[in-house]
Amino acid sequence: MSIAALAVLTATLTGVAEADQNLTLTLPSPTGPHHVGVTTLHLVDADRPDPWSTDGRPRDVVISVHYPALNVRDHPVAPQLTPTAAADFSWYAPVAFKHLPTSGVDWAATLTHSHVDAPARPTRRPVVLYSPGLSEPRAFGTTTAEELASRGYVVVTVDHPGEVFSVDLPTGPRRFALPGDPSTDPALYRAVIATRLTDTAFVLDQLEILASGGNPDAEGRTLPKNLARTLDLRRIGLYGQGLGGTIAAEAMHEDQGRRIDAAINMEGFLDYHPEQPGQDGELLPVAQHGVNRPLLLLGTEGFQTDRYRRAWSAMLTHHGVQQHILADANHWTLTDFAATAPQMHAAGLMDTIGLAAMVGTIDPTVAVPTVRRHVVTFFDHHLR
Repeated sequence: MSIAALAVLTATLTGVAEADQNLTLTLPSPTGPHHVGVTTLHLVDADRPDPWSTDGRPRDVVISVHYPALNVRDHPVAPQLTPTAAADFSWYAPVAFKHLPTSGVDWAATLTHSHVDAPARPTRRPVVLYSPGLSEPRAFGTTTAEELASRGYVVVTVDHPGEVFSVDLPTGPRRFALPGDPSTDPALYRAVIATRLTDTAFVLDQLEILASGGNPDAEGRTLPKNLARTLDLRRIGLYGQGLGGTIAAEAMHEDQGRRIDAAINMEGFLDYHPEQPGQDGELLPVAQHGVNRPLLLLGTEGFQTDRYRRAWSAMLTHHGVQQHILADANHWTLTDFAATAPQMHAAGLMDTIGLAAMVGTIDPTVAVPTVRRHVVTFFDHHLR
Protein backbone atom coordinates (compact mmCIF):
# COMPACT_ATOMS: atom_id res chain seq x y z
CA MET A 1 0.00 0.00 0.00
CA SER A 2 1.27 3.48 -0.87
CA ILE A 3 1.89 6.26 1.62
CA ALA A 4 -1.13 8.04 0.12
CA ALA A 5 -3.29 5.05 1.04
CA LEU A 6 -1.68 5.06 4.47
CA ALA A 7 -2.77 8.68 4.91
CA VAL A 8 -6.38 7.74 4.12
CA LEU A 9 -6.25 4.88 6.60
CA THR A 10 -4.74 7.12 9.26
CA ALA A 11 -7.48 9.70 8.85
CA THR A 12 -10.09 7.18 9.98
CA LEU A 13 -7.97 5.53 12.64
CA THR A 14 -9.33 5.37 16.18
CA GLY A 15 -6.88 2.77 17.43
CA VAL A 16 -6.75 -0.91 16.56
CA ALA A 17 -5.38 -3.49 18.97
CA GLU A 18 -3.45 -6.54 17.87
CA ALA A 19 -5.72 -9.55 18.06
CA ASP A 20 -3.14 -12.21 18.71
CA GLN A 21 0.02 -10.98 20.41
CA ASN A 22 2.50 -13.72 21.22
CA LEU A 23 6.10 -13.18 20.20
CA THR A 24 8.24 -10.78 22.23
CA LEU A 25 11.07 -9.43 20.13
CA THR A 26 14.43 -8.65 21.73
CA LEU A 27 17.10 -6.12 20.86
CA PRO A 28 20.83 -6.88 21.10
CA SER A 29 22.66 -5.47 24.09
CA PRO A 30 25.12 -2.63 23.56
CA THR A 31 28.73 -3.70 23.90
CA GLY A 32 30.42 -0.56 25.24
CA PRO A 33 31.63 -0.06 28.82
CA HIS A 34 28.84 2.31 29.92
CA HIS A 35 25.27 1.73 31.01
CA VAL A 36 22.87 3.80 28.91
CA GLY A 37 20.36 6.36 30.13
CA VAL A 38 17.56 7.86 28.05
CA THR A 39 15.19 10.78 28.35
CA THR A 40 12.52 12.24 26.06
CA LEU A 41 12.08 15.94 25.27
CA HIS A 42 9.27 17.73 23.47
CA LEU A 43 10.64 20.71 21.55
CA VAL A 44 8.36 23.43 20.16
CA ASP A 45 9.41 25.97 17.51
CA ALA A 46 7.07 28.84 18.29
CA ASP A 47 8.29 30.84 15.29
CA ARG A 48 7.39 28.22 12.66
CA PRO A 49 3.96 26.81 11.78
CA ASP A 50 3.69 23.08 11.28
CA PRO A 51 3.43 22.50 7.50
CA TRP A 52 1.50 19.24 7.97
CA SER A 53 -1.29 20.66 10.12
CA THR A 54 -4.31 22.77 9.19
CA ASP A 55 -4.87 24.37 12.59
CA GLY A 56 -1.89 26.72 12.64
CA ARG A 57 -0.10 24.91 15.42
CA PRO A 58 3.63 25.61 15.85
CA ARG A 59 6.08 23.05 14.57
CA ASP A 60 7.30 20.60 17.19
CA VAL A 61 9.56 17.58 17.31
CA VAL A 62 10.15 14.85 19.85
CA ILE A 63 13.65 13.62 20.67
CA SER A 64 15.19 10.88 22.75
CA VAL A 65 18.58 11.58 24.29
CA HIS A 66 20.70 8.48 24.95
CA TYR A 67 23.80 9.02 27.09
CA PRO A 68 26.35 7.21 29.30
CA ALA A 69 24.70 6.76 32.70
CA LEU A 70 26.37 7.24 36.05
CA ASN A 71 24.19 4.53 37.61
CA VAL A 72 20.91 2.89 36.67
CA ARG A 73 19.55 1.74 40.01
CA ASP A 74 15.79 2.28 40.31
CA HIS A 75 15.59 3.46 36.70
CA PRO A 76 13.66 0.94 34.58
CA VAL A 77 14.54 0.27 30.96
CA ALA A 78 12.42 2.00 28.35
CA PRO A 79 10.23 0.08 25.90
CA GLN A 80 11.19 0.36 22.26
CA LEU A 81 7.71 1.72 21.44
CA THR A 82 5.33 3.53 23.74
CA PRO A 83 2.00 1.75 24.33
CA THR A 84 0.21 4.06 21.90
CA ALA A 85 2.85 3.71 19.20
CA ALA A 86 2.87 -0.07 19.66
CA ALA A 87 -0.91 -0.24 19.24
CA ASP A 88 -0.70 1.93 16.13
CA PHE A 89 2.13 -0.18 14.72
CA SER A 90 -0.06 -3.27 14.83
CA TRP A 91 -2.09 -1.79 11.94
CA TYR A 92 0.75 0.15 10.36
CA ALA A 93 3.17 -2.77 10.11
CA PRO A 94 1.39 -4.81 7.41
CA VAL A 95 0.38 -1.59 5.60
CA ALA A 96 3.87 -0.14 5.18
CA PHE A 97 5.91 -3.36 5.48
CA LYS A 98 4.05 -5.94 3.45
CA HIS A 99 6.32 -8.72 4.67
CA LEU A 100 5.67 -8.15 8.37
CA PRO A 101 3.08 -10.40 10.05
CA THR A 102 -0.44 -9.13 10.59
CA SER A 103 -0.60 -10.87 13.97
CA GLY A 104 1.48 -12.88 16.39
CA VAL A 105 3.84 -10.13 17.62
CA ASP A 106 3.50 -8.11 20.81
CA TRP A 107 4.97 -4.83 19.59
CA ALA A 108 4.58 -3.29 23.04
CA ALA A 109 6.72 -5.91 24.78
CA THR A 110 10.12 -5.15 23.24
CA LEU A 111 12.43 -3.53 25.76
CA THR A 112 15.52 -1.46 25.10
CA HIS A 113 18.68 -1.40 27.22
CA SER A 114 18.31 2.31 28.06
CA HIS A 115 17.30 3.32 31.58
CA VAL A 116 14.71 6.08 31.86
CA ASP A 117 16.06 9.35 33.32
CA ALA A 118 19.10 7.72 34.90
CA PRO A 119 21.72 10.26 36.06
CA ALA A 120 24.31 10.99 33.41
CA ARG A 121 28.07 10.75 33.74
CA PRO A 122 29.11 14.44 34.03
CA THR A 123 31.71 14.37 31.27
CA ARG A 124 31.47 16.25 27.98
CA ARG A 125 30.84 13.81 25.12
CA PRO A 126 30.56 14.07 21.33
CA VAL A 127 26.94 14.51 20.22
CA VAL A 128 25.41 12.54 17.35
CA LEU A 129 21.93 13.09 15.86
CA TYR A 130 19.88 10.36 14.18
CA SER A 131 17.10 10.92 11.62
CA PRO A 132 14.91 7.90 10.68
CA GLY A 133 13.36 6.89 7.38
CA LEU A 134 10.13 8.38 6.07
CA SER A 135 7.11 7.38 8.21
CA GLU A 136 9.38 5.39 10.53
CA PRO A 137 9.92 6.23 14.21
CA ARG A 138 13.20 7.13 15.84
CA ALA A 139 12.69 4.02 17.97
CA PHE A 140 13.70 1.72 15.12
CA GLY A 141 17.24 3.08 15.34
CA THR A 142 17.65 2.08 18.99
CA THR A 143 20.24 -0.67 18.48
CA THR A 144 22.88 1.62 16.97
CA ALA A 145 21.99 4.58 19.21
CA GLU A 146 22.52 2.47 22.33
CA GLU A 147 25.81 1.14 21.00
CA LEU A 148 27.10 4.67 20.48
CA ALA A 149 25.90 5.81 23.91
CA SER A 150 27.50 2.80 25.60
CA ARG A 151 30.78 3.86 23.97
CA GLY A 152 30.68 7.41 25.23
CA TYR A 153 28.48 9.41 22.87
CA VAL A 154 25.35 11.45 23.49
CA VAL A 155 22.89 10.31 20.82
CA VAL A 156 19.82 12.38 19.95
CA THR A 157 17.18 10.53 17.92
CA VAL A 158 14.50 12.67 16.28
CA ASP A 159 10.84 12.11 15.37
CA HIS A 160 9.26 14.45 12.84
CA PRO A 161 5.50 14.61 13.66
CA GLY A 162 3.15 14.30 10.73
CA GLU A 163 5.64 12.14 8.82
CA VAL A 164 5.68 9.28 11.32
CA PHE A 165 2.93 6.67 11.72
CA SER A 166 2.55 7.77 15.34
CA VAL A 167 4.32 10.20 17.70
CA ASP A 168 3.35 10.63 21.34
CA LEU A 169 2.84 14.31 22.15
CA PRO A 170 1.62 15.80 25.45
CA THR A 171 -1.69 16.51 23.72
CA GLY A 172 -2.05 12.93 22.47
CA PRO A 173 -0.77 10.86 19.55
CA ARG A 174 0.08 12.66 16.32
CA ARG A 175 -0.34 10.34 13.38
CA PHE A 176 0.69 10.42 9.74
CA ALA A 177 -0.60 13.67 8.22
CA LEU A 178 1.20 14.30 4.94
CA PRO A 179 -1.20 15.56 2.24
CA GLY A 180 -0.11 12.97 -0.30
CA ASP A 181 2.62 10.52 -1.21
CA PRO A 182 6.14 12.02 -1.37
CA SER A 183 7.33 9.07 -3.47
CA THR A 184 5.06 10.16 -6.34
CA ASP A 185 4.75 13.91 -5.68
CA PRO A 186 8.04 15.73 -6.44
CA ALA A 187 6.91 18.99 -4.84
CA LEU A 188 5.82 17.28 -1.63
CA TYR A 189 9.09 15.34 -1.51
CA ARG A 190 11.03 18.62 -1.68
CA ALA A 191 8.80 20.08 1.04
CA VAL A 192 9.43 17.10 3.33
CA ILE A 193 13.20 17.45 2.85
CA ALA A 194 13.04 21.19 3.55
CA THR A 195 10.97 20.61 6.70
CA ARG A 196 13.37 18.00 8.04
CA LEU A 197 16.38 20.16 7.36
CA THR A 198 14.80 22.99 9.35
CA ASP A 199 13.80 20.54 12.09
CA THR A 200 17.43 19.40 12.33
CA ALA A 201 18.78 22.93 12.64
CA PHE A 202 16.14 23.66 15.28
CA VAL A 203 17.16 20.60 17.33
CA LEU A 204 20.78 21.76 17.24
CA ASP A 205 19.66 25.16 18.53
CA GLN A 206 17.77 23.52 21.39
CA LEU A 207 20.77 21.37 22.29
CA GLU A 208 22.76 24.59 22.72
CA ILE A 209 20.17 25.69 25.29
CA LEU A 210 20.47 22.32 27.03
CA ALA A 211 24.26 22.37 27.08
CA SER A 212 24.26 25.83 28.64
CA GLY A 213 22.13 24.62 31.53
CA GLY A 214 18.68 25.55 30.22
CA ASN A 215 15.70 23.27 29.79
CA PRO A 216 14.32 23.29 26.24
CA ASP A 217 11.49 20.86 27.00
CA ALA A 218 8.21 22.61 26.17
CA GLU A 219 6.52 21.30 29.31
CA GLY A 220 9.54 21.96 31.51
CA ARG A 221 9.78 18.39 32.71
CA THR A 222 12.64 17.57 35.07
CA LEU A 223 15.78 16.52 33.24
CA PRO A 224 18.12 13.71 34.32
CA LYS A 225 20.86 14.77 36.69
CA ASN A 226 24.06 15.98 34.95
CA LEU A 227 22.50 15.81 31.47
CA ALA A 228 23.54 19.37 30.57
CA ARG A 229 27.14 18.52 31.49
CA THR A 230 27.39 15.68 28.97
CA LEU A 231 27.07 17.55 25.67
CA ASP A 232 30.18 18.70 23.84
CA LEU A 233 28.73 20.69 20.95
CA ARG A 234 32.20 21.31 19.53
CA ARG A 235 31.97 17.72 18.21
CA ILE A 236 28.73 16.92 16.39
CA GLY A 237 27.89 14.09 14.02
CA LEU A 238 24.72 13.27 12.11
CA TYR A 239 23.49 9.99 10.69
CA GLY A 240 20.24 8.67 9.30
CA GLN A 241 18.60 5.81 7.44
CA GLY A 242 16.53 6.15 4.26
CA LEU A 243 15.20 9.71 4.07
CA GLY A 244 17.10 10.34 7.31
CA GLY A 245 20.31 9.51 5.45
CA THR A 246 19.41 12.05 2.80
CA ILE A 247 18.95 14.62 5.57
CA ALA A 248 22.26 13.70 7.23
CA ALA A 249 24.21 14.44 4.05
CA GLU A 250 22.30 17.55 2.97
CA ALA A 251 22.14 19.04 6.48
CA MET A 252 25.93 18.95 6.71
CA HIS A 253 26.14 20.66 3.31
CA GLU A 254 23.73 23.41 4.41
CA ASP A 255 25.41 23.82 7.81
CA GLN A 256 26.84 27.27 7.26
CA GLY A 257 27.79 27.56 10.92
CA ARG A 258 29.90 24.39 10.60
CA ARG A 259 28.29 22.83 13.63
CA ILE A 260 28.20 19.36 12.01
CA ASP A 261 31.63 17.76 11.73
CA ALA A 262 30.82 14.41 10.07
CA ALA A 263 27.81 12.56 8.68
CA ILE A 264 26.66 9.10 7.59
CA ASN A 265 24.04 8.57 4.90
CA MET A 266 22.58 5.10 5.45
CA GLU A 267 20.98 4.46 2.07
CA GLY A 268 19.19 7.75 1.47
CA PHE A 269 18.56 9.16 -2.00
CA LEU A 270 20.83 12.03 -3.03
CA ASP A 271 18.54 13.44 -5.70
CA TYR A 272 15.05 14.87 -5.93
CA HIS A 273 12.27 12.94 -7.63
CA PRO A 274 12.11 13.61 -11.39
CA GLU A 275 9.50 16.08 -12.53
CA GLN A 276 8.52 13.82 -15.43
CA PRO A 277 8.60 10.00 -15.74
CA GLY A 278 11.72 8.70 -17.42
CA GLN A 279 13.84 11.67 -16.43
CA ASP A 280 16.69 11.79 -13.95
CA GLY A 281 15.97 13.81 -10.85
CA GLU A 282 18.02 16.87 -10.00
CA LEU A 283 20.92 16.02 -7.74
CA LEU A 284 20.77 17.42 -4.23
CA PRO A 285 23.20 20.30 -3.63
CA VAL A 286 25.44 18.04 -1.54
CA ALA A 287 25.80 15.62 -4.47
CA GLN A 288 26.37 18.45 -6.93
CA HIS A 289 28.90 20.43 -4.95
CA GLY A 290 30.24 18.10 -2.26
CA VAL A 291 31.00 19.06 1.31
CA ASN A 292 34.29 19.84 3.01
CA ARG A 293 33.73 17.48 5.91
CA PRO A 294 33.76 13.67 6.09
CA LEU A 295 30.74 11.78 4.71
CA LEU A 296 30.19 8.01 4.73
CA LEU A 297 27.71 6.38 2.34
CA LEU A 298 26.61 3.13 3.99
CA GLY A 299 24.39 0.92 1.84
CA THR A 300 23.23 -2.63 1.26
CA GLU A 301 23.70 -4.95 -1.70
CA GLY A 302 19.99 -5.72 -2.00
CA PHE A 303 18.76 -2.13 -2.24
CA GLN A 304 21.04 -0.70 -4.90
CA THR A 305 19.18 0.67 -7.94
CA ASP A 306 20.21 2.68 -10.98
CA ARG A 307 18.92 5.80 -9.23
CA TYR A 308 21.05 5.16 -6.15
CA ARG A 309 24.13 4.34 -8.17
CA ARG A 310 23.82 7.51 -10.28
CA ALA A 311 23.50 9.89 -7.33
CA TRP A 312 25.94 8.07 -5.07
CA SER A 313 28.51 7.92 -7.88
CA ALA A 314 28.19 11.69 -8.25
CA MET A 315 28.71 12.08 -4.51
CA LEU A 316 31.79 9.88 -4.59
CA THR A 317 33.56 12.21 -7.04
CA HIS A 318 33.94 14.73 -4.21
CA HIS A 319 36.81 14.76 -1.74
CA GLY A 320 36.28 13.17 1.69
CA VAL A 321 33.44 10.81 0.74
CA GLN A 322 33.66 7.10 1.55
CA GLN A 323 31.30 4.27 0.59
CA HIS A 324 30.68 0.81 2.00
CA ILE A 325 28.05 -1.64 0.74
CA LEU A 326 27.01 -4.52 3.02
CA ALA A 327 26.98 -7.82 1.14
CA ASP A 328 23.91 -10.09 1.39
CA ALA A 329 21.98 -7.34 3.18
CA ASN A 330 18.90 -5.28 2.35
CA HIS A 331 17.56 -1.84 3.29
CA TRP A 332 16.24 -2.47 6.82
CA THR A 333 19.46 -4.17 7.89
CA LEU A 334 20.41 -0.60 8.79
CA THR A 335 17.66 -0.48 11.46
CA ASP A 336 16.55 -2.63 14.39
CA PHE A 337 14.90 -5.00 11.93
CA ALA A 338 18.36 -6.49 11.38
CA ALA A 339 17.83 -8.15 14.77
CA THR A 340 14.03 -8.50 14.94
CA ALA A 341 13.07 -9.67 11.44
CA PRO A 342 15.05 -12.93 11.80
CA GLN A 343 13.23 -13.58 15.09
CA MET A 344 9.87 -13.31 13.31
CA HIS A 345 11.16 -15.60 10.58
CA ALA A 346 12.35 -18.17 13.13
CA ALA A 347 8.92 -18.09 14.79
CA GLY A 348 7.19 -18.85 11.49
CA LEU A 349 5.65 -15.37 11.24
CA MET A 350 7.62 -14.30 8.16
CA ASP A 351 8.61 -16.36 5.14
CA THR A 352 12.10 -16.53 3.70
CA ILE A 353 11.21 -14.28 0.77
CA GLY A 354 9.91 -11.62 3.12
CA LEU A 355 12.99 -11.86 5.32
CA ALA A 356 15.29 -11.41 2.32
CA ALA A 357 13.22 -8.45 1.08
CA MET A 358 13.63 -6.68 4.40
CA VAL A 359 17.13 -7.52 5.62
CA GLY A 360 18.64 -9.87 3.05
CA THR A 361 20.25 -13.20 3.84
CA ILE A 362 22.94 -11.85 6.15
CA ASP A 363 22.97 -13.47 9.59
CA PRO A 364 21.88 -11.09 12.36
CA THR A 365 24.96 -12.06 14.39
CA VAL A 366 26.96 -10.55 11.52
CA ALA A 367 24.61 -7.73 10.46
CA VAL A 368 24.18 -5.98 13.80
CA PRO A 369 27.86 -5.78 14.79
CA THR A 370 28.86 -4.86 11.24
CA VAL A 371 26.53 -1.86 11.09
CA ARG A 372 27.53 -0.83 14.60
CA ARG A 373 31.22 -1.14 13.76
CA HIS A 374 30.98 1.05 10.67
CA VAL A 375 29.06 3.78 12.51
CA VAL A 376 31.19 3.74 15.66
CA THR A 377 34.50 3.57 13.80
CA PHE A 378 33.58 6.47 11.52
CA PHE A 379 32.53 8.74 14.35
CA ASP A 380 35.45 7.67 16.54
CA HIS A 381 37.82 8.70 13.77
CA HIS A 382 36.22 12.08 13.10
CA LEU A 383 34.76 13.17 16.47
CA ARG A 384 37.17 11.78 19.06
